Order: sequence, then C-alpha cells, then structure tokens
Amino acid sequence: MKYAKHCDKKDSMFKRCIITGIMAGWAMALSAQSPMTLQEILTTVESKNPGLKMYEAEARAFNEAAKGAYSWMPPEAGAGLFMTPYDTKEIKANPMMHSEGMGFFMVSAQQMFPNRKKQNAEAAWMRSMSTVETERRKVALNELLYTAKKSYYEWVILLKKQAVLDEGSHILDFMIKSAEIRYKNGLGRISAYYKAKAALANIDNMKLMVESELRQKRIMLNSLMYRKADTEFSIDTVYDLKEFSPAIMDSAYLAARRSDIQALQRNMEVNNLQRTAELAKLKPEFGIRYDHMIGLAAQPAQFTVMGMVKFPLAKWSSKMNKAKAESLVWQNESLRSQQQMILNEAAGMAGSARAELETKRKQMRLYETQIVPALRKNFQTMQLGYEQNTEELFELFDAWEALNMTQLEYLDQLKAALLLQAELEKILEIK
Repeated sequence: MKYAKHCDKKDSMFKRCIITGIMAGWAMALSAQSPMTLQEILTTVESKNPGLKMYEAEARAFNEAAKGAYSWMPPEAGAGLFMTPYDTKEIKANPMMHSEGMGFFMVSAQQMFPNRKKQNAEAAWMRSMSTVETERRKVALNELLYTAKKSYYEWVILLKKQAVLDEGSHILDFMIKSAEIRYKNGLGRISAYYKAKAALANIDNMKLMVESELRQKRIMLNSLMYRKADTEFSIDTVYDLKEFSPAIMDSAYLAARRSDIQALQRNMEVNNLQRTAELAKLKPEFGIRYDHMIGLAAQPAQFTVMGMVKFPLAKWSSKMNKAKAESLVWQNESLRSQQQMILNEAAGMAGSARAELETKRKQMRLYETQIVPALRKNFQTMQLGYEQNTEELFELFDAWEALNMTQLEYLDQLKAALLLQAELEKILEIK
C-alpha cells in the first residue's frame, strides 16, 4: 500500500510537469506568433541592421586614432668616428712629440619635444571626425526606417485588399451558383453568368499577385531587421494618419531636425579644427642633442649638449600649411551652400507632400462617408431585389463591380496617403 501511494504521488507530479511544460510551450508559441507593431519593427531595424554598426565602428576608430595625437617624435641615436684624421699615424699619441693623438669615437642622442598646442589642436580635430560619422549614421538610419515604414504600410494595404477580394469571391460565388440554379429552373437568364465567372477568375489572379507581394514585403522587412529572409511573422494592421503643422516648412525647424544638415555642420567644424591644426604646425618645436666623445688615444672624454629649434614659419617651409588652411576656408563655404540647397529642397518637398496629404485626406473622407456607403447600399438593395426576383443578375453584378472597384480605389488612396506620411516623416526625421 505504501508503495502504491508513493507511485501515485510520483505519477501526479509527473503529470503536473507535463501539463506545465505543454502550457509553457503554448505560451511561447503564442508569443512567437503575436503580430509585430510598426514601432517594434523600427526598433529592431535600429538595433540589428549591420549597416548602422559600420558608422559606429568608424566613429570609434577616429576616437582611438585621436589618442595618438599626443605621441612624441622618436628619439634618434648615432655612433661613429668624430674628427678622426685620414692619416692613421696621427691617431696614436706620441709622447716624444708631446701629441695626445687625434680622433674620437662619438655616441650621440637627439630628442625633439612636441609643441603642446599643436598636439591639442590635432587631437581635437581627430576627435571631431567621429561626430560626422555619428550624424551620418542618423542619415542612414532615417533611410532604413523610411524603407521599413514603406514596406509595412504596403503590407497593411495588401491585407485590406485581400479582405476585399475574399469578400468579392464569396459574392461572385453566390451569384454563379444562384444563376445556375435559376437557369436550370427556367427562372433566369444566363447573360451575366459568364461575366461573373470571368470576374471570379480575375479575382483569383489578383489574389495570387497580392500573395506574391506580401511575400516580398515580408522578405524586405526580414532583411532590414537582419533576420532570415524566410522567417514567418505577421504585422499589426493598426495605422495612424498624423497631422503635420505648416511650421514643418520653416528652414530653422528643418535645419534643427535633419541629420544631413547636422552632418554638414559637423563637417564644417571638423574643417575649422583641421585649419587650426594646420596653423599650429607653424609653431616652433624644441629639442635637445647630446654627444659623448671618447678619445681614440690619450685625449680626455668630451661631450656636447645642444638645444635645437625648428622654425616652420620660414617662407619656404610654410607654404603647404598655409595653402591647406586657406583651402579649408573655401571648403566650408561650399558646405554652407550645400546646406542651403538641401534646406531649400527639403522645405519644398515637405510643403508639397503636406499639401498632397491634405488632399488625400479630403478624398478619403468622401470615400468613407459618401461614396463607399452609397455604393454598398445600392448593392445591398440590388441583392435583396435579386433574391426577390425583381432584379436581374447583370444589374446585381454591375452594382457589385462598382462597389468592388471603388473599395480598391479607396485602398489605393489610403496607400498613397500612408506613403506620403512616411515621406514626410523621412523629411522631418520622425521615427
């Protein structure tokens, strides 16, 4: 009995473990299948896309290179004969002639000391180059997010089109079957029957095209998120049409938001610091030289200590640095013009996109409140009349065709509006 009770306890624990494992597996499966929102996709793109890591590595490289700006010139050393006569007989000492001999073996060492202001200028210049890469990363990120938003919105519209096409398939299937029954019973004509059959085949063709495009959008988003191209996932079809203030066309507003403008600004700052570094190279540098001479005969050991200085300000040695400094001034002038060109173009694009988006909003409002409801009511009326044998099949078909085409046109307008919104967010660099 005790053994039986012990076995029962073990069996119940085992069953509980199995149930717990199954529930955990279900929970994981459900979480894996949960649709991804647009924000989740954008966050994944920003954190995983390898193209952005390239800019981070470049910025780190410049910061590491800046540490070398404080290095010194390598010390120089030498050894050899000094003031030694060609006639080797004169090297030896000759007490009879009161001669101590001639010639020395010399060991020398030399070290130049860098100018601290020059080092500081070069370090600041090299560090500043990493800020340009940081801004360029933002430019690349903005492009990637725009591509992701575009694919996401197109996917949403494709799903809505799929729903419209499914609804159309059911309606046409009803028409075809109803027409067949009525024709057999001598209650209806077959005139619109083949039009409905052709329309159903055309819808099946459109469904194939939609499914193909859906696969393309999934592959594109997987690629942007740095995942396997065939990774299956679904998206949340919730979208939001935003309002944009007229202030978006203001140059100051755009200049503060756009990373390409900021990248040019950082580039100008780099050029200013490089110019400072070039002019700092014209500052003098000091050094020291020590020579130790050992007499080859009876001469005493001797030494020489010399201070040295470089004068880069000399006219014949400063031309290159001065020319480089002057060229950087004109490079900045070019970058300022480029900034103005980009700002002018961006303001025009933002204003045009905003005006077009407002037009799309008004058109969609007409579709939603008047056009589609009226056509749907017309179709429902025709369907009711057809069921009561007061309307013909071709009239019902025409009512459905008008409704179906209008619904697809509405979705095309919605797609255009969402893509315009994505373009505006790209211009304004809104994540």
